[in-house]
Parts: sequence; C-alpha cells; structure tokens
Amino acid sequence: MDERDLMPTSPIQKSSGPRLRGGIDLGGTKIQAIVVGADHQVLGKARAKTPTDNGATGVVAALASTLREAADAAGCEVSALTGVGIGSPGVIDAHLGTVTAARNLAGFNETVAMAALVSDALGIPCFLGNDVGVALDGEAKLGSVVNAHSFLGVWWGTGIGGGFVVDGKRWLGRGAAGEIGHVVVKMGGARCSCGRRGCLEAYAGRRSMEALAQKLVDRGESTRLFKWAEKKGRDHVTSSVWAKALAKEDRVAVHLIDRAVRALGVGLASAVNLLDVEAVVIGGGLGTRFGEPMAERIAAAMLPHLLLPDKPPRVSVSRLGDLGGAIGASLLVRSS
Repeated sequence: MDERDLMPTSPIQKSSGPRLRGGIDLGGTKIQAIVVGADHQVLGKARAKTPTDNGATGVVAALASTLREAADAAGCEVSALTGVGIGSPGVIDAHLGTVTAARNLAGFNETVAMAALVSDALGIPCFLGNDVGVALDGEAKLGSVVNAHSFLGVWWGTGIGGGFVVDGKRWLGRGAAGEIGHVVVKMGGARCSCGRRGCLEAYAGRRSMEALAQKLVDRGESTRLFKWAEKKGRDHVTSSVWAKALAKEDRVAVHLIDRAVRALGVGLASAVNLLDVEAVVIGGGLGTRFGEPMAERIAAAMLPHLLLPDKPPRVSVSRLGDLGGAIGASLLVRSS
C-alpha cells in the first residue's frame, strides 16, 4: 500500500458524514495532517513546517491550521470530524492528554496539555498518542506487518523513535517503552539531545548528523549538503537532500550515513536479542526516503550483533510511507 492507494477515488467519498476522522503526525520539522473516511482512505491532506518560535502556543496553532487545510482539501468543515488523533514525540499520558519531554519541539521540555489546547482550538475531541506508537498501530492494522505477532518499529527522522508490538499488542511499559533512540550504542560516545552520551539518536538522528556535518565543514571538509538544502529553500538538511547526497557520493554524507547504519545495526540487534521479535519495520522521513535498499543495509549491519544470526528478523520499510504516522493517529479517534 502506498500513498496513492489511500487517496480518494471519487468525490462521493468526501461525504462520509460524522464518520470522518482527523489524524496529525507532529514531527520535529514538519506537521502532516489528514482527513480519513470510515475505510481509512485519505480524503484530504496538508503539510506545514513545525514552528520553532512561540513555544507550545505556536505549535498548537500550527496543528489546528494544518488540520483545517486538510479538511478543506477533503471538502468538509473541521466540525464534521468525529475527532482528531495526534501522534506526538515525547512521553505521552493519553488519559490526561499531555506531552512531556518532547525535546525536538520548541516549548515542550516541560509538560504541555496538548489534547485540551488543540480541542479548544478546533472545537472537536482530540486524542493523543506517541508518534511512533500510533504509526506502529497503523502499520500493524494496514501496513507491512499485518501478520506479525511481534515486531520492532524504528522511525528514523529528526530523531530516532521506536516501539514494540508483542503478542499483537503494543508494549507501553510505564509510558515510555520502545525509546530505541536512547539505547546506548557506544559507552561515553557522542552527546545526545537528552544530555547523555552514546545514544543511537546521537549517531543516526537527522538533527545530530546535520550538526556533525556542520562541524566537519568548519574543520575544512567539503560537502554540498548545505548548498542543496539552501537551493530547496530549507533551513535544514531534509531527507531528500540526504538521499541526493548519498546518490551523488558526497564524501561527508556517505561517511555520516555509514556511521548511522553501523549504530542502527548495533542498537536494533540489541533490541532484537532482548525480545526476539519476528520483524523490524523502518519508517520516518529518512527511513521512508531511503527505502528497501537501506533496510537491506541495516539488516546486514545487524547480523554481526545478533545472538542468532541464522534466524534474523524480517526487516522492511513502512508500507504506509510518509502518511503512516497521520493514518495511525487517526485510529486514536473513538466513536462518540
């Protein structure tokens, strides 16, 4: 299933009435909003940059405006939606509707009552879940691991998010389970945004890779990463720029992606050794952009670190692609 499979096939589907639901994927650099019908088909979508100023207030306003754009594209008003689900980074309390320690979002270092704020802004119920967790729910129901009883999901983007499904159910722990990005892959290693050293995210997160690329440039290394990003009108190195640089064999990009793949191999293999899952599904901006060839590279990087290398898990790319997080978030909406 790709994005085209989830787009409307006729205008009639835009009149699904109260069964319409909203879904928002909130990331460190972008907001993706969709409106879906009862059959999970995407009827309208919109995308915006995640604000970096005005703190949580700015982020909430952007969430609301992006969903309004998606509803307009679907030919309906926001008031026609049963509700909206939001997949957010950070530690989520779904009952209270709060987000804590979402360090890739401006103004979210402390607890933010996101569900209440968005609900007030839009006038519809709002349901909250972890961004990777809801993406995994969507993947398990509609994507590449429908028949897997256990799997690890890794969302490779601005940071590294993760989650586990065990015996067909997502393992939540005490609220922060599956944070694969903060598994330590090198003792005393690179500094992570969480303040610790050696985390997987410090080696493979897009933001960390970009910061290291800038340091290398400052030391005299040559790369076209930043020139290509500027040409696209972006203030950061996007997944498409990383993919282009890798294809063009840009020296710095190749070095940093190789470094990221090695770290992913160590971190993912360690997680597999712990829970012995059947499959690993890779999503997120970078994971989706690089596709199956990169999934194969990561699978190969895992092998030397697997306790049972003759029985490796199946490694694949998210079938729902770039809209997977928003589709999964829409599943949070409960019937009124």
